[in-house]
Amino acid sequence: MIFVPQLFPEQASTGAVWIDYFYFFMLALCGGVGLTVTVFITLFAVKYRRRYDDEIPPESHESKWLEWGWTIFPFVAFVPVFFFSTAVYFKNATPPANAMEIYVTGRQWMWKFQHLDGQREINTLHVPVGKPIKLVMSSEDVIHSFFVPAFRIHMDVVPKKTTTTWFEATKAGEYHLFCSQYCGTEHANMIGTVYVMEPADYEKWLAQASFGGMALRGQNLFNKLACNSCHTGDAQARAPYLSNIYGKTIQTDAGEWVTVDENYIRESIYKPNAKIAAGYAGIMPTYEGQLSEEELQTLIVYLKAIGSGVQQAPPISNPQGVQPQPAGKNPDGTLPFKPDSAKPGTAGTEPAKQPEPAKPAPGQPAPTNPAPAKTGK
Repeated sequence: MIFVPQLFPEQASTGAVWIDYFYFFMLALCGGVGLTVTVFITLFAVKYRRRYDDEIPPESHESKWLEWGWTIFPFVAFVPVFFFSTAVYFKNATPPANAMEIYVTGRQWMWKFQHLDGQREINTLHVPVGKPIKLVMSSEDVIHSFFVPAFRIHMDVVPKKTTTTWFEATKAGEYHLFCSQYCGTEHANMIGTVYVMEPADYEKWLAQASFGGMALRGQNLFNKLACNSCHTGDAQARAPYLSNIYGKTIQTDAGEWVTVDENYIRESIYKPNAKIAAGYAGIMPTYEGQLSEEELQTLIVYLKAIGSGVQQAPPISNPQGVQPQPAGKNPDGTLPFKPDSAKPGTAGTEPAKQPEPAKPAPGQPAPTNPAPAKTGK
């Protein structure tokens, strides 16, 4: 049996094909230019070599055609690189709207993954085949780089910042995961495996464990930190109302307009006075050093859930004009997200107070078994 070495990893994602096309295009273009320059250098070195020691070279005159040719030829040859690379970049930098989000934390020396449904993994990642996967990544310590050769994805994972990349696996199987940025003494051990599964097998794996969704854990942390005491959404609120705010553009007290995304939420939690929303005072304390990266990610998922309608989640309070979520179960069979302070049958709002029974007139007996007050239902 003849052994044929594999020069390139297999193509296992939709983006891998275009990355390889661009790679071979650049290889052919740069190789052709380099070969042309080498041939001319060799010819000129032979033709115009000095034949004896006291030879005086003839006077030469500049050639405008040569100068124009050397300017126009590289321009025509390399302009396609710009358009080709731009098309490939935007294709790989823009995840589809229906992409499934998975949160990734890099730390010395492991990869930690959190699925929105609650599953958590270390150095292994399970995904379904044929489904776009968006990775939302950050680091707890130093710069790492998330690299899966078979998918042709490579993205730096930076501390105190959120970076994203995406892929759509085309073949079921096991694929190597590496950290390609030297991150410390055990950098070589920061490896893992991506398991691409058929959709039915992935659903079975997903149902094996139930840790509570990330949004639910984020909401519990939100209430535990007493964030809902300021972000109330009523007239006495000391901080902005967070429902339906994710993805919107807001104005800061400095007059700057910013988009509420993952990085803005991260900055507002770690450096709350950096970009204060217009109309509010800078009274929020910093939580830098108090939250782990995984806890911060659950907060981000919760704020995205109540801020963009991605998942069912009740508003933090019930200001005028905002309807609470109905009680009951979500379509997936889980309970709706309720703040700890919510009463049964409400979504984080105080129940309507029942009117007190009328007091009897002096000398009259008190009524027995008064009828319950009507609630309008």
